[in-house]
Amino acid sequence: MSISAVTVVSVPVSDQDRARKFYTEALGFQVVRDDSSVPGIRWVQVAPPGGGTALTLVTWFDTMPPGSLRGLVLASGDLTADYQRLRDLGVQFDEPPRKQPWATEAVLSDPDGNQLVLQQA
Repeated sequence: MSISAVTVVSVPVSDQDRARKFYTEALGFQVVRDDSSVPGIRWVQVAPPGGGTALTLVTWFDTMPPGSLRGLVLASGDLTADYQRLRDLGVQFDEPPRKQPWATEAVLSDPDGNQLVLQQA
């Protein structure tokens, strides 16, 4: 098989500007692309600093309502510090970080209710 990477994951949102602000200002992602070159579609793509899999903040998939994403895992080098910083910014978490057999995790929600897992291996 010649598949070598996951390059983009679609995140269903209701307001691309609000989502862009959350993913850049709270989570520290960088804007990769923001354009409306396709009529009726605004392509807003963000990615972690240094690259990696990008997220496209989508509004055009009828089968992906805003807030329906679950289980997208974001790596953290210092989960305790990231958890506190994000809480201070008003980010909602299900509960404090929990040690699991595979890693320490905390589940957060973006402004639309998409649930993301912040994980430190």
